[in-house]
Amino acid sequence: MRITRDLGGGHAWRLHEGVLGDGRRVFVKKGAIKEGAAEKGADASAVFGSEAAGLRWLAEPGAVAVPEVVAADGGALVLEWIDTVPATAGAAERFGRELAALHAAGAADFGAPWPGYIAELPMSNEPAPDWPSFYASRRVLPFVRLARDRGALSAADVELVEEACGRVTEVAGPAEPPSRIHGDLWSGNLLWSADGVVLVDPAAHGGHRETDLAMLTLFGAPHLNTILAAYREAAPLADGWRERVPLHQLHPLAVHVCLFGEAYRGSLLTAAGDVLAL
Repeated sequence: MRITRDLGGGHAWRLHEGVLGDGRRVFVKKGAIKEGAAEKGADASAVFGSEAAGLRWLAEPGAVAVPEVVAADGGALVLEWIDTVPATAGAAERFGRELAALHAAGAADFGAPWPGYIAELPMSNEPAPDWPSFYASRRVLPFVRLARDRGALSAADVELVEEACGRVTEVAGPAEPPSRIHGDLWSGNLLWSADGVVLVDPAAHGGHRETDLAMLTLFGAPHLNTILAAYREAAPLADGWRERVPLHQLHPLAVHVCLFGEAYRGSLLTAAGDVLAL
């Protein structure tokens, strides 16, 4: 493989375009975990192996497009290159239906059989018996406490989020079986290609399908209303799903506080307050 272009950095990684010996273009992540994550025992090979496992798992049902994993070893992740085009309403409608089909493919447990990471942060995928306990203990509280340890949240802040987590069972809506979710479905992880949306950079696991939808709304996505309408037509959501969006955003907001500091503290605390008001 020959590196042809440096695409800059992302989290702890260097990003490149490359070409294989057979002429295929590829996307390449390389790098080492920055200080802080290393304290948790993370390394690039583990992170990239987790991402590769998630991509392959998301590809299994044939519901959504993901890039082919060419290689995930030696501290590098090599993926099929995806050419992007402007987002269209037609592609958004198709993606809404595809996302519903992906979720419907299901998962064996709330969790996954490989170690989890989000960005460079370790994340437990150990299964739990139900979604509320999985979400609170594996997705929200570890990152809230890490943010406290890094000085981005106060003890009072942590107490507020812990109180919100104590209400997850009460406010989560009707119980649903594990869905096959992307787990980090913000707009930057949707690549719009000539053939439709391609999903990248997952934190894939068996989770709650509303989590992916809430992540799409967190930072906005092109043609978001079209995506949601097509999804709901294919797979209706339980009443109150819009009001539950802040609940599902606790996790990504806590992660952002860990990664980027106090800039996301207010949004996290607002979401926790909204959960307590449900």
